[in-house]
Amino acid sequence: MPQYGFCGRIAIRPYISKDKTQSMDQNDFTKGSIIRNVLRLAAPMTLAQLINVLYNVVDRIYIGRMPENAMLSMTGLGVTLPILTIVIAFANLVGMGGAPLCSIARGRGDQEDAERIMGNSFALLVIFGAALTAIILLFKEPMLYAFGASAATFPFADAYLTVYIGGSLFVMCGLGMNSFINSQGFGKVGMTTVLIGAICNILLDPLFIFVFGMGVAGAAWATVISQCVSAIWILRFLTGKKAILKLRARYFRLKAAKVKEILMLGLSGFTIAVTNSTVQTVCNTTLLAYGGDIYVGVMTIINSLREVVFQPMVGFTNAAQPVMGYNYGAKAYARVREAIRFTTIASAAFATLMWLLLLLFPAFFMGIFNSDPQILAAGIPAMHIYFFAVFLMSLQATGQAAFVGLGKSKHAIFFSLFRKVIIVTPLTLFLPTIMNLGTTGVFLAEPISNFLGGLACYITMMCTVWRELKRKEVLAAESGAIIDGV
Repeated sequence: MPQYGFCGRIAIRPYISKDKTQSMDQNDFTKGSIIRNVLRLAAPMTLAQLINVLYNVVDRIYIGRMPENAMLSMTGLGVTLPILTIVIAFANLVGMGGAPLCSIARGRGDQEDAERIMGNSFALLVIFGAALTAIILLFKEPMLYAFGASAATFPFADAYLTVYIGGSLFVMCGLGMNSFINSQGFGKVGMTTVLIGAICNILLDPLFIFVFGMGVAGAAWATVISQCVSAIWILRFLTGKKAILKLRARYFRLKAAKVKEILMLGLSGFTIAVTNSTVQTVCNTTLLAYGGDIYVGVMTIINSLREVVFQPMVGFTNAAQPVMGYNYGAKAYARVREAIRFTTIASAAFATLMWLLLLLFPAFFMGIFNSDPQILAAGIPAMHIYFFAVFLMSLQATGQAAFVGLGKSKHAIFFSLFRKVIIVTPLTLFLPTIMNLGTTGVFLAEPISNFLGGLACYITMMCTVWRELKRKEVLAAESGAIIDGV
C-alpha cells in the first residue's frame, strides 16, 4: 500500500503511474470473487504448464521417430531425466520459495521487502546454476551409469546431457524467475514466457535433429536455445515499466535472513523434485535389472505422460498460491479457505478426467512417442498399473499448495519426503522381489503411494491449516464486533 504524509490538512502521496495503479488494483486478491481470482491466474498458468511440458515431451516425440536408434536414443534420454530433475529442483528451491514470500509481503503492503526477496532469489539462481553446470559436467559419466545407463544407451545420454547442462543457467533463470511474474498476478505474461520458449523448441527440434542430423544432441540444443529466449523475455519484463515488483540490482546482494526464508520455504518444491529424481533413478536401475533397456524406454514414455497429467495440475494449484498467500497476509481468512476448497474440487476433477482418458486409450498415448510393437506390448499393461488412482495426486497437490502458499514449509517438506522416500522408493525395490512381480512391482509402487501419500497430506492439511484459518476467522469476527460495539 502507498504511504501518505500530511502537510497541514493536505495529504501528500508519492506519484504512481495510472497503468501501475490499475495493475495493483487488478491484482489485489482481497477484492472480487475468489474463484475468479484463482481462475484468472489458473487459466494462463495451467496452459503455461501444458506448454512447458512440450519442452521435454516434444523432444521425446521427435527422438522416438528418428530413423536410426530411436529406442536406444529414447532410453538414453530417459536416463538423463534424474539429472535434469535435479536442475529443476534447484530452480524450484528458489522460485517456489521466493514467489510465495513476495505474495505475502505484497499482501501486507511491504513492496520494498518483496523486491528484496526477488533480487536475492535471482542472485541465488545464478549461483546455483553456475555451480550445477561445473559439478555435473565434471561427474557426468559415473552419474549416468549410476542412474541407469547401459553400455548401449550411454553415448545417447551423454550427448544430450552435455549440451543441456551447458545451458542450465538459462533453464534455472527461466523456470525460477517466471514464478515472480505469476506471483504478481501477471498470469498471461507468465504463460507468454513459456509459450515463446515452447514455440522455439517445436520449430528448432526437427531442424537440429533431422535437417542437421544432430540426433539427441540436436534436441538438447533446441531446448537450451528456447530456454535462453524465455529467460531474456522474463528479465526484460521484470526490469520494465509494467511490473509491480521490479528486479533491481541493489537487491542482488544476499541477506542471510532472506536467503534462509527463501530456502526454507522452497525446500518443499526442492524436495519434491529431488525425491522425483531419486525415484526415477531407482525405477531406471530396477527396470534395467529386471527387464532391460526396453523397460527403461517404457518408463521414459510413462514419465512423459505423467508430466502431461501432473504439470497442468501443478500449474492450477500453484495459481492458487498467490491468492492464498495474499489473502493470508491481508488476514482475509475466509477467502483463503474458499480458495483451498475450490482448488481441491477443480484439481480432482481434472486428474480424474485424465485418468479416464489414459485408461481408455493407452495405445494412442503410447503411440505418440513410439509405435514399436515391443514398446506397446510392454508399455500398455504398465500404464494401466502405474496410472491407477492417479486422481489422488490432486489431494497431495492441493495440500502442498496450501502449506506453501501460507508459508508452512515444514509440513510441505514432510509430505514430499513421505510419499517418495518413505513409500515409493522402498516399494520399488521390494515389490519386484515378491511373487515374481519383477517389472510389474516397479509400476505398482506408484498407485500405492498416490493413495497413502495423497490422503495423508490432505487430511493433515485439513486438521492443521483449515482449523487454524477457521479459528483466526472467528477471532477476527469477534474483534470486529467488539470494535463496532465500542
